[in-house]
Amino acid sequence: MQKNIAVVTLDAMAGAFYAQQLKNLFGDCIVTNEYSVRGNTIPNIQKADLYLVSTDAFDSNEEYKRYIPKDAPMVKINMTFTKETIEELSMIPKGTKAMLVNLSYKMTREVIASLSSLGINQIEFYPYHPGMKDIPGIDFAITPSENRYVPKNVKRIMDIGQRVMDSSTIVEVALKLKFDDLLEKKVFQEYFASIAVNNYSIHRLYDRSVSMESQFEILLSILDEGIIGIDSEGYVFSCNHKAENIVGIKSENLMGKSVLESLPKIPFEECKKNMKTIEPKLIKINKVYINMSIFPVIRNRKFIGAFVILTRFSEEEHKQNNLRIQLCNKGHKAKYTFEDIIGKSQAIEKVCKIAKKMAKTKATILITGESGTGKELFSQAIHNASSRKDYPFIAINCGAMADNLLESELFGYEEGAFTGAKKGGKTGLFEFAHRGTIFLDEIEGMSPALQMKLLRVIQEREVTRIGGHSIIQIDVRIIAATNESLEKLVEKGSFRKDLYYRLNTLPIELPPLRDRKEDIMLLLEDIKSKVGGNFELSEEVKDILLSHKWDGNVRELHNYVEYFTYMGEPLITIEELPAGLEKQEKKQVVYEEHSDSYDDVYNQVLKKYKDLTVGYENEFEFILGKLAVAYEQRKSIGRKRLADYADHEGLFLTEQEIRNMLSKLAEVGLISSSRGRGGSRITKLGMMIYKNEMLPNNAKY
Repeated sequence: MQKNIAVVTLDAMAGAFYAQQLKNLFGDCIVTNEYSVRGNTIPNIQKADLYLVSTDAFDSNEEYKRYIPKDAPMVKINMTFTKETIEELSMIPKGTKAMLVNLSYKMTREVIASLSSLGINQIEFYPYHPGMKDIPGIDFAITPSENRYVPKNVKRIMDIGQRVMDSSTIVEVALKLKFDDLLEKKVFQEYFASIAVNNYSIHRLYDRSVSMESQFEILLSILDEGIIGIDSEGYVFSCNHKAENIVGIKSENLMGKSVLESLPKIPFEECKKNMKTIEPKLIKINKVYINMSIFPVIRNRKFIGAFVILTRFSEEEHKQNNLRIQLCNKGHKAKYTFEDIIGKSQAIEKVCKIAKKMAKTKATILITGESGTGKELFSQAIHNASSRKDYPFIAINCGAMADNLLESELFGYEEGAFTGAKKGGKTGLFEFAHRGTIFLDEIEGMSPALQMKLLRVIQEREVTRIGGHSIIQIDVRIIAATNESLEKLVEKGSFRKDLYYRLNTLPIELPPLRDRKEDIMLLLEDIKSKVGGNFELSEEVKDILLSHKWDGNVRELHNYVEYFTYMGEPLITIEELPAGLEKQEKKQVVYEEHSDSYDDVYNQVLKKYKDLTVGYENEFEFILGKLAVAYEQRKSIGRKRLADYADHEGLFLTEQEIRNMLSKLAEVGLISSSRGRGGSRITKLGMMIYKNEMLPNNAKY
């Protein structure tokens, strides 16, 4: 938009000179009208967008008020010389006497003071203006293009040219007209470079401000948020590229425009009136939901502008998801895909085919199967084959935690919700898993109260933190897993019927390793390569492995492969078989031989138990007792939990000691142990030994 400038000077020639300077710089952006005191055109001053007034135009403030409208934007002309002129004057020898000739005494003194501040101090100046008497003994005159006023008797005249407007004047004109974006153009930079400045010149300050502004622009360009700067009058003075993309308006169509007209949804007036931050709120611009906040800029208790921070709502949500993962500090990402599932048996290929189809849906999945069949492996593969693969995958074992701990982990809590709650509260795993997948292993370990809360999550897709009142909307896919029969648990009343049917929307049953024997050697070779094994198996050992019951499934196979690897033998024969595998195979034969007398079996095991517990009867009884309680609660229990119980009851048992004791109990068949999160479980025979019962005649060992 073209702006009108009224140039007001003492002399008409000076006014025309300044007007031409402005046109050379601002081009078609401005129109100038010149008015001069000596030309008697001052009374004809018309309304303008800016009044540019020379310092000698008026003698008093009253004259200013008479001709310049009240509160009108005005800039006083400050003048300087070109660098070329100063260099030429600096060549004049020290002690030279010269008249300084100008229009008036005031302007003469101004020129002398200006030259002095620019370092021209070696010349002895004598001010001269029209109406003065000639100065005797001086035949050298220096004048800023006012040769007409030089005395006739002066023989040597040096015309240093009209003074030009200094940097401060040009910068202020640009700021007043809101053309500050033009200041970076080449024509302005060349002009500023051509004029002389003193050590305290506004030009140096401008250079510094330009440098800072450049740094500010760089900062704006690298920020993830959209930033719009607004001045105190509501005009946009800054807009980064991100903001352009968010609001869908080019910066050239925003810069210098009123934000109330360009972006009326932004509550700028509210921010200006209250001089307070407007907290993030959701607005809609060009059919896009945008998260917006406004920060006022206050200086000396005066509102001088504001910055608007913009982010697309969808981007903010994605950022929150990434922050959730970082805050959780566990890098919850699914590592495995269907490519990592080893096997060519019909059973495993059928399950993979079904699981791949289920992965494309959004429904809840229930994976059933014995311990060690790969339930978490399948859950990760399903996640990575789904549309949620770029979001968190979080796994938690529901059977390995006490109810109150599991509840706080899943749902989070507010600060002060209970004794020991962390300051600031805690975000629950359901929140962390937003838009991703949560894998609930051993789902049968949930208490009825937690089952009810989980049912609500599935139905309503929302959670409430412990001790909180706010409802948090979530979008989470649930994959549950169990090695128990949930149908039987429902019949017994220990598992909610409605939750079972919610979880069992898409059921997957993983086959045990004994039903996919053609995969055993494939899995063994894959595990061997991963653990760095360098051994071969004898045919006898292969036969034993293929005929093994594999109660621990793939996890058990992994343990044996690690054992073979650590043996360091190039060929594994029957002699190198681990005690557990060897004895288990022999035990079947022994018990079959004595199948006509189950009492004998019981007595054999009881004798072995008594032999191995000599001197540690209380410790072994403690272990069996805790396992028996856990069995009745349909849970497994690990070494760490047993060590905690022992410490609480005054038994000094380390985790290593407990591990050795569990190993011995497993050898005689009183417990079954598995590595990892599976923990240990007491067998039926172990329960009878612990309760001092005898095997019934129809029982099978």
